[in-house]
Amino acid sequence: MKFIVSSTALSNRLQAISRVINSKNALPILDCFLFDLQDGTLSVTASDSETTMVTTIEVNENDSDGRFVVTAKTLLDALKEVPEQPLAFEINVETQEITIRYQNGMYSLVGQQADEYPTWPMLGGNAVRVEMEANVLLNGINRSIFATADDELRPVMNGIYFDITTENITMVASDGHKLVRCKALSSKGNERAAFILPKKPATLLKNLLPKETDAVTFEFDDRNAVFTLENYRMVCRLIEGRYPNYNSVIPQNNPYKVIVDRISLIGALRRVSIFSSQASNLIKLRLQDNRIVVSAQDIDFSTSAEETLVCQYTGNPMSIGFRSSFLVDILNNITSEEVIIELADPSRAGLVVPAEQEEDEDLLMLLMPMMLND
Repeated sequence: MKFIVSSTALSNRLQAISRVINSKNALPILDCFLFDLQDGTLSVTASDSETTMVTTIEVNENDSDGRFVVTAKTLLDALKEVPEQPLAFEINVETQEITIRYQNGMYSLVGQQADEYPTWPMLGGNAVRVEMEANVLLNGINRSIFATADDELRPVMNGIYFDITTENITMVASDGHKLVRCKALSSKGNERAAFILPKKPATLLKNLLPKETDAVTFEFDDRNAVFTLENYRMVCRLIEGRYPNYNSVIPQNNPYKVIVDRISLIGALRRVSIFSSQASNLIKLRLQDNRIVVSAQDIDFSTSAEETLVCQYTGNPMSIGFRSSFLVDILNNITSEEVIIELADPSRAGLVVPAEQEEDEDLLMLLMPMMLND
């Protein structure tokens, strides 16, 4: 079996799908790529048994169809060092010897039988199919993935919840302290449906989507989802379970509204939080007469700091405490110049929304407060 393929094209595709492979795998064959050549199209697969990624690439010449398995790390490291040129693969199907010839040299490896490579699951007959623009899906994942949890007791919180209706698609993530709700108003489903996408496949999509120009199709049933991109296909196990009612935790009547410059607030939080208690990372926001006083103290080390920012606020004086790192994360994942912070009282969650929403997007972030000592 012989075929010729571009070194750069192959290397780039292998780099992209290699992120699926775990550093330690229960099955040794999952340390490998599966190559499958059919009718002049080469498919390469990488898997960790829960998530599988397949990429397709056209070959320049080939003499027969076939499949083989080769160690991922060795091949990746070898191809990284080869500048753009044709690579000629020769595979002895009986002995699994692989020879890769390039301009000034050759690599020789031994592969494994492809039959041992695990197959990925097929979707059931009740699968739901949805289309979404690549940039809309990317925005939703980018906005929400930082708020996912790492909670062994509540696995449903460890992914992004896709709530699909006939009007829009909402992506939600929460770890119990912070919550992100990103509505994609330009996307919708044909029926009411939902699934929870685990963090790892969401991160893989986040890396692939910036280069996509076409719409992304995804299909899912109760257990698995298949995402189809232009040159990649990802099959992943979904998180099973019931996602909490996220709308019920979003406070509706918030009489106190602050409009403040986002970058200025991030800078103040970063400077002042250096002086907060390392255990709690607590910062206090004091709102009064178009001013925010950001303050923190560490009683154990007798250190404190405060900084005053100009804002738009005309309500009653009010103080509320937040974990500084969480508030900075939320502000970093909003793109507008100004943000609106909506508050009810120091014991209820604060809402952070962009002063100007992106087109066809409705973004809301929520942060639970911390108790203030004074």
